[in-house]
Amino acid sequence: MAFEFIDQALEDKARDALQRRRICIDKVSARHIQVDGQQYLNFASNDYLALADQAVSGDFVAGSKSSALVTGYQRTHRLLEAKLCNLLGYERAMLFASGFGANFSVLSTLFHDNKAGQDSAIFQDKLNHASLIDGGLNSSAKLVRFNHNDMGHLRARLEKTRAQNKLIVSEGIFSMDGDGAPLHELKSLADTHSAWLMIDDAHSFGVCGENGLGSVESNVRPDILVITFGKAMGCQGAAVLSSKRVIDYMVQFNREYTYSTAMSPALAEIASTQLERLCDSHSAREALHRHIAQFKAICGDAGIPVQASNSAIQPIVLGDAQSTLNAQQRLAQKGIWLTAIRPPTVPHNTARLRVTLTAAHQQADIEYLVQCLKEVV
Repeated sequence: MAFEFIDQALEDKARDALQRRRICIDKVSARHIQVDGQQYLNFASNDYLALADQAVSGDFVAGSKSSALVTGYQRTHRLLEAKLCNLLGYERAMLFASGFGANFSVLSTLFHDNKAGQDSAIFQDKLNHASLIDGGLNSSAKLVRFNHNDMGHLRARLEKTRAQNKLIVSEGIFSMDGDGAPLHELKSLADTHSAWLMIDDAHSFGVCGENGLGSVESNVRPDILVITFGKAMGCQGAAVLSSKRVIDYMVQFNREYTYSTAMSPALAEIASTQLERLCDSHSAREALHRHIAQFKAICGDAGIPVQASNSAIQPIVLGDAQSTLNAQQRLAQKGIWLTAIRPPTVPHNTARLRVTLTAAHQQADIEYLVQCLKEVV
């Protein structure tokens, strides 16, 4: 029978405790989530500053009506791009509907030409997000992986390559481990080897730096910076920031940008409002970092092993996928909602409970979470 592979693949996923399922949410905020009428403490949100909980008012136009290269690029899009450029110090920006789309299409486009791709190489951290890896695989450039945050390994890879065009790609904060990239070392290696640096700042922007501007506040300015609006900004979309030269190239050759309906003007207006709120959210950032320090300290006292993460992402690595699922279910019985992350999202034998903290949590929430983790883990 045709397409029997579908049934076999689904059976394999279920057997290995790797089956994914969608859960319909009744209500959700940065602190609480309601599923099937039951309320839980929510430790699975990327709404780090609780900005998604704030209402946005305005007379918004729902649709852009066409692609950005037809009539879809409107004043509200241009104003948002200009605001981002002024804030982060770049010449140009372009908007995308999602961070995945931005990462994937930028890497695919930059090395889309087979002739140029033959003389190009993309150097990616082994723990980079799937959108970055897939974008590299979809390009004509050679994809070279280096061990996570291992600058010696990256240096050796750079010294070995004969590629003329070299791009180093990393995340500012890694989405599954929560640790940060060594930005200064990455930039130094890029400069030494005449390479460019691209940083996906999805989990850094809004959270890291004195003003919440992410990687650029470390005095490192990547050649290409990607920020997403669905994390600390609490809305939807993404932006790629770079030089006028690079963005002009993207406008000419980026197929997703060319052949997709432009971002809704309503989403652009909301993103602009949320960007202003993010810049003013100093007290929320302070609260978030207090919660991170509190969580790590209480886990240490409780003997719960935490990773080398000072971000809102705090993974508890259990290893086995089924054991991780069991722990997630036991926590739900205690009123704690968080996510069991399993392969292929993370490497084999590193399944984990991914705890994400927000500014909306209270001290008692975190104390109760750690108490439950101690009982379950």
